[in-house]
Amino acid sequence: MLKKQLIMEKALELFAEQGFEATSVQQITERCGISKGAFYLSFKSKDELIISLIDHFMTQIVSEIDYKVRTIENESLLYDFYYSSFHALSKYSNFAKLFIKEQTHTLNEELLAKLHGYNQLQDKTILSMVERLYGNNVEHSKYDLVYCIKGFIQTYLPLLLFTNISLDLVALAKSLTEKTEILAKHVTIPFITNELIQIINQPLEEHFSEEQIIEMIDRNLEVMEESIEKESLLILKEELLEPKLGRALTKGLLENIRNNPHCKWTSFILRNYFNI
Repeated sequence: MLKKQLIMEKALELFAEQGFEATSVQQITERCGISKGAFYLSFKSKDELIISLIDHFMTQIVSEIDYKVRTIENESLLYDFYYSSFHALSKYSNFAKLFIKEQTHTLNEELLAKLHGYNQLQDKTILSMVERLYGNNVEHSKYDLVYCIKGFIQTYLPLLLFTNISLDLVALAKSLTEKTEILAKHVTIPFITNELIQIINQPLEEHFSEEQIIEMIDRNLEVMEESIEKESLLILKEELLEPKLGRALTKGLLENIRNNPHCKWTSFILRNYFNI
Protein backbone atom coordinates (compact mmCIF):
# COMPACT_ATOMS: atom_id res chain seq x y z
CA MET A 1 0.00 0.00 0.00
CA LEU A 2 1.32 3.50 -0.86
CA LYS A 3 2.28 5.56 2.20
CA LYS A 4 -0.09 8.39 1.28
CA GLN A 5 -2.99 5.95 0.93
CA LEU A 6 -2.09 4.32 4.26
CA ILE A 7 -2.11 7.70 6.02
CA MET A 8 -5.50 8.59 4.54
CA GLU A 9 -7.04 5.25 5.53
CA LYS A 10 -5.76 5.32 9.10
CA ALA A 11 -6.59 9.01 9.50
CA LEU A 12 -10.16 8.33 8.38
CA GLU A 13 -10.44 5.65 11.09
CA LEU A 14 -9.22 8.06 13.76
CA PHE A 15 -11.37 10.94 12.54
CA ALA A 16 -14.41 8.65 12.68
CA GLU A 17 -13.53 7.62 16.26
CA GLN A 18 -12.78 11.04 17.74
CA GLY A 19 -13.37 13.80 15.17
CA PHE A 20 -11.09 16.05 13.12
CA GLU A 21 -10.18 18.47 15.90
CA ALA A 22 -9.37 15.88 18.58
CA THR A 23 -7.10 13.85 16.31
CA SER A 24 -3.43 14.85 16.25
CA VAL A 25 -0.75 14.18 13.66
CA GLN A 26 1.09 12.19 16.35
CA GLN A 27 -1.92 9.85 16.73
CA ILE A 28 -2.14 9.40 12.97
CA THR A 29 1.54 8.50 12.65
CA GLU A 30 1.29 6.05 15.56
CA ARG A 31 -1.73 4.36 13.96
CA CYS A 32 0.21 4.12 10.66
CA GLY A 33 3.47 3.00 12.27
CA ILE A 34 5.45 5.78 10.59
CA SER A 35 7.45 8.82 11.73
CA LYS A 36 6.19 12.40 11.73
CA GLY A 37 8.79 13.13 9.08
CA ALA A 38 7.22 10.52 6.81
CA PHE A 39 3.81 12.11 7.38
CA TYR A 40 5.04 15.57 6.41
CA LEU A 41 6.60 14.19 3.25
CA SER A 42 3.07 13.28 2.16
CA PHE A 43 1.05 16.12 3.70
CA LYS A 44 2.13 19.58 4.82
CA SER A 45 -0.45 19.66 7.62
CA LYS A 46 -3.50 17.94 9.05
CA ASP A 47 -5.72 20.39 7.13
CA GLU A 48 -4.07 19.35 3.87
CA LEU A 49 -4.76 15.72 4.79
CA ILE A 50 -8.43 16.53 5.44
CA ILE A 51 -8.65 18.33 2.09
CA SER A 52 -7.12 15.29 0.40
CA LEU A 53 -9.73 13.05 2.02
CA ILE A 54 -12.52 15.36 0.89
CA ASP A 55 -11.08 15.47 -2.64
CA HIS A 56 -10.70 11.68 -2.76
CA PHE A 57 -14.25 10.85 -1.75
CA MET A 58 -16.09 13.79 -3.31
CA THR A 59 -14.47 13.25 -6.70
CA GLN A 60 -15.59 9.62 -6.62
CA ILE A 61 -19.17 10.52 -5.65
CA VAL A 62 -19.57 13.52 -7.98
CA SER A 63 -18.02 11.81 -11.01
CA GLU A 64 -20.05 8.61 -10.60
CA ILE A 65 -23.35 10.48 -10.39
CA ASP A 66 -22.46 12.86 -13.22
CA TYR A 67 -21.66 9.90 -15.48
CA LYS A 68 -25.07 8.38 -14.81
CA VAL A 69 -26.84 11.64 -15.63
CA ARG A 70 -24.90 12.01 -18.88
CA THR A 71 -25.43 8.46 -20.13
CA ILE A 72 -28.84 7.24 -18.94
CA GLU A 73 -31.88 7.59 -21.21
CA ASN A 74 -34.53 10.09 -20.14
CA GLU A 75 -37.15 7.43 -19.40
CA SER A 76 -35.28 6.19 -16.32
CA LEU A 77 -33.00 9.16 -15.68
CA LEU A 78 -34.63 10.50 -12.52
CA TYR A 79 -34.92 7.07 -10.92
CA ASP A 80 -31.32 6.17 -11.82
CA PHE A 81 -30.09 9.50 -10.47
CA TYR A 82 -31.68 8.91 -7.05
CA TYR A 83 -30.63 5.26 -6.92
CA SER A 84 -27.05 6.06 -7.96
CA SER A 85 -26.82 8.92 -5.46
CA PHE A 86 -27.84 6.79 -2.49
CA HIS A 87 -25.79 3.84 -3.72
CA ALA A 88 -22.66 6.02 -3.98
CA LEU A 89 -23.24 7.55 -0.53
CA SER A 90 -23.74 4.07 0.90
CA LYS A 91 -20.54 2.87 -0.79
CA TYR A 92 -18.57 5.69 0.87
CA SER A 93 -20.66 5.69 4.06
CA ASN A 94 -17.69 5.96 6.48
CA PHE A 95 -16.66 9.25 4.92
CA ALA A 96 -20.25 10.48 4.57
CA LYS A 97 -21.00 9.86 8.26
CA LEU A 98 -17.84 11.63 9.37
CA PHE A 99 -18.43 14.53 7.02
CA ILE A 100 -22.02 15.11 8.19
CA LYS A 101 -20.95 15.08 11.84
CA GLU A 102 -17.92 17.34 11.44
CA GLN A 103 -18.60 19.86 8.69
CA THR A 104 -20.74 22.28 10.66
CA HIS A 105 -18.27 23.14 13.42
CA THR A 106 -14.67 22.23 12.62
CA LEU A 107 -13.97 23.08 8.98
CA ASN A 108 -12.04 26.27 8.23
CA GLU A 109 -12.69 28.71 5.38
CA GLU A 110 -10.40 26.89 2.94
CA LEU A 111 -12.20 23.59 3.53
CA LEU A 112 -15.62 25.22 3.29
CA ALA A 113 -14.60 26.84 -0.01
CA LYS A 114 -13.53 23.42 -1.29
CA LEU A 115 -16.89 21.93 -0.32
CA HIS A 116 -18.72 24.86 -1.89
CA GLY A 117 -16.99 24.04 -5.18
CA TYR A 118 -18.14 20.42 -5.07
CA ASN A 119 -21.64 21.57 -4.14
CA GLN A 120 -21.74 23.75 -7.24
CA LEU A 121 -20.62 20.84 -9.41
CA GLN A 122 -23.46 18.77 -7.93
CA ASP A 123 -25.90 21.61 -8.67
CA LYS A 124 -24.68 21.73 -12.27
CA THR A 125 -25.23 18.00 -12.72
CA ILE A 126 -28.76 18.12 -11.26
CA LEU A 127 -29.64 21.22 -13.29
CA SER A 128 -28.59 19.52 -16.53
CA MET A 129 -30.83 16.58 -15.62
CA VAL A 130 -33.80 18.84 -14.85
CA GLU A 131 -33.37 20.74 -18.13
CA ARG A 132 -33.14 17.49 -20.09
CA LEU A 133 -36.27 16.05 -18.52
CA TYR A 134 -38.57 19.07 -18.39
CA GLY A 135 -37.15 21.72 -20.74
CA ASN A 136 -39.06 24.98 -20.96
CA ASN A 137 -41.87 23.62 -18.76
CA VAL A 138 -39.76 24.34 -15.66
CA GLU A 139 -37.89 27.42 -16.86
CA HIS A 140 -39.40 29.48 -14.02
CA SER A 141 -38.83 26.83 -11.33
CA LYS A 142 -35.79 24.78 -12.40
CA TYR A 143 -33.41 26.17 -9.77
CA ASP A 144 -35.99 25.66 -7.06
CA LEU A 145 -36.44 22.09 -8.28
CA VAL A 146 -32.66 21.51 -8.02
CA TYR A 147 -32.81 22.56 -4.37
CA CYS A 148 -35.81 20.30 -3.74
CA ILE A 149 -33.99 17.30 -5.26
CA LYS A 150 -30.94 17.97 -3.07
CA GLY A 151 -33.28 18.39 -0.10
CA PHE A 152 -34.86 14.98 -0.69
CA ILE A 153 -31.42 13.35 -0.62
CA GLN A 154 -30.35 15.21 2.53
CA THR A 155 -33.63 14.35 4.27
CA TYR A 156 -33.47 10.60 3.66
CA LEU A 157 -29.68 10.20 3.90
CA PRO A 158 -29.59 9.92 7.74
CA LEU A 159 -31.86 6.88 7.50
CA LEU A 160 -29.23 5.25 5.32
CA LEU A 161 -26.23 6.26 7.42
CA PHE A 162 -27.33 6.45 11.04
CA THR A 163 -29.96 3.75 11.57
CA ASN A 164 -29.91 -0.03 11.53
CA ILE A 165 -32.72 -0.06 8.97
CA SER A 166 -31.92 -1.91 5.76
CA LEU A 167 -33.27 0.57 3.24
CA ASP A 168 -34.79 -0.62 -0.02
CA LEU A 169 -33.01 1.76 -2.41
CA VAL A 170 -35.24 0.72 -5.30
CA ALA A 171 -38.39 1.70 -3.39
CA LEU A 172 -36.74 4.91 -2.15
CA ALA A 173 -35.67 5.94 -5.65
CA LYS A 174 -39.18 5.23 -7.01
CA SER A 175 -40.78 7.25 -4.21
CA LEU A 176 -38.51 10.26 -4.73
CA THR A 177 -39.00 10.06 -8.49
CA GLU A 178 -42.76 10.32 -8.00
CA LYS A 179 -42.40 13.26 -5.61
CA THR A 180 -40.08 15.09 -8.00
CA GLU A 181 -42.44 14.57 -10.95
CA ILE A 182 -45.27 16.12 -8.92
CA LEU A 183 -43.16 19.16 -8.06
CA ALA A 184 -41.97 19.58 -11.64
CA LYS A 185 -45.51 19.54 -12.98
CA HIS A 186 -47.36 21.53 -10.33
CA VAL A 187 -45.09 24.08 -8.61
CA THR A 188 -46.23 27.61 -9.44
CA ILE A 189 -44.47 29.66 -6.75
CA PRO A 190 -40.75 28.80 -6.73
CA PHE A 191 -38.58 30.30 -4.01
CA ILE A 192 -35.17 29.92 -5.71
CA THR A 193 -35.66 32.22 -8.68
CA ASN A 194 -33.33 32.79 -11.64
CA GLU A 195 -32.26 36.08 -10.07
CA LEU A 196 -31.59 34.61 -6.63
CA ILE A 197 -29.48 31.77 -8.00
CA GLN A 198 -27.05 34.26 -9.54
CA ILE A 199 -26.40 35.67 -6.07
CA ILE A 200 -26.11 32.23 -4.45
CA ASN A 201 -23.69 30.82 -7.03
CA GLN A 202 -20.79 33.25 -6.85
CA PRO A 203 -18.45 32.12 -8.29
CA LEU A 204 -20.73 29.89 -10.36
CA GLU A 205 -18.27 27.00 -10.88
CA GLU A 206 -14.62 26.03 -10.78
CA HIS A 207 -12.83 26.25 -14.12
CA PHE A 208 -9.81 24.14 -14.97
CA SER A 209 -7.28 25.53 -17.41
CA GLU A 210 -5.73 23.37 -20.10
CA GLU A 211 -2.44 23.45 -18.16
CA GLN A 212 -4.15 22.27 -14.96
CA ILE A 213 -5.83 19.38 -16.78
CA ILE A 214 -2.53 18.32 -18.37
CA GLU A 215 -0.87 18.35 -14.92
CA MET A 216 -3.72 16.20 -13.63
CA ILE A 217 -3.29 13.74 -16.50
CA ASP A 218 0.48 13.56 -15.95
CA ARG A 219 -0.05 12.72 -12.26
CA ASN A 220 -2.42 9.93 -13.27
CA LEU A 221 0.01 8.55 -15.84
CA GLU A 222 2.81 8.36 -13.26
CA VAL A 223 0.91 5.87 -11.09
CA MET A 224 -0.84 3.85 -13.81
CA GLU A 225 0.44 0.53 -15.09
CA GLU A 226 0.64 -0.17 -18.82
CA SER A 227 -2.93 -0.81 -19.92
CA ILE A 228 -5.64 0.23 -22.36
CA GLU A 229 -6.67 2.89 -19.81
CA LYS A 230 -3.18 4.42 -19.76
CA GLU A 231 -2.97 4.35 -23.56
CA SER A 232 -6.40 6.00 -23.79
CA LEU A 233 -5.37 8.72 -21.35
CA LEU A 234 -2.22 9.43 -23.34
CA ILE A 235 -4.31 9.84 -26.51
CA LEU A 236 -6.72 12.15 -24.65
CA LYS A 237 -3.76 14.27 -23.55
CA GLU A 238 -2.66 14.55 -27.21
CA GLU A 239 -6.24 15.48 -28.15
CA LEU A 240 -6.18 18.20 -25.53
CA LEU A 241 -2.98 19.64 -26.97
CA GLU A 242 -3.86 19.17 -30.64
CA PRO A 243 -7.52 18.33 -31.37
CA LYS A 244 -7.97 15.98 -34.32
CA LEU A 245 -10.27 13.17 -33.16
CA GLY A 246 -13.99 13.06 -33.74
CA ARG A 247 -16.54 13.29 -30.93
CA ALA A 248 -17.31 9.56 -31.06
CA LEU A 249 -13.65 8.54 -30.66
CA THR A 250 -13.13 10.99 -27.79
CA LYS A 251 -16.23 9.65 -26.08
CA GLY A 252 -14.92 6.09 -26.46
CA LEU A 253 -11.57 7.02 -24.92
CA LEU A 254 -13.31 8.67 -21.98
CA GLU A 255 -15.36 5.52 -21.52
CA ASN A 256 -12.13 3.50 -21.39
CA ILE A 257 -10.71 5.50 -18.47
CA ARG A 258 -13.76 6.36 -16.39
CA ASN A 259 -13.67 3.25 -14.15
CA ASN A 260 -9.94 3.37 -13.48
CA PRO A 261 -9.54 4.41 -9.82
CA HIS A 262 -6.85 6.95 -10.77
CA CYS A 263 -8.91 8.53 -13.54
CA LYS A 264 -12.46 9.04 -12.30
CA TRP A 265 -12.00 12.73 -11.58
CA THR A 266 -9.87 13.29 -14.67
CA SER A 267 -12.59 11.62 -16.72
CA PHE A 268 -15.18 13.94 -15.18
CA ILE A 269 -13.09 17.05 -15.92
CA LEU A 270 -12.31 15.94 -19.48
CA ARG A 271 -15.94 15.07 -20.15
CA ASN A 272 -16.88 18.61 -19.22
CA TYR A 273 -13.94 20.10 -21.13
CA PHE A 274 -14.88 18.27 -24.34
CA ASN A 275 -18.60 18.80 -23.58
CA ILE A 276 -19.44 15.11 -24.00
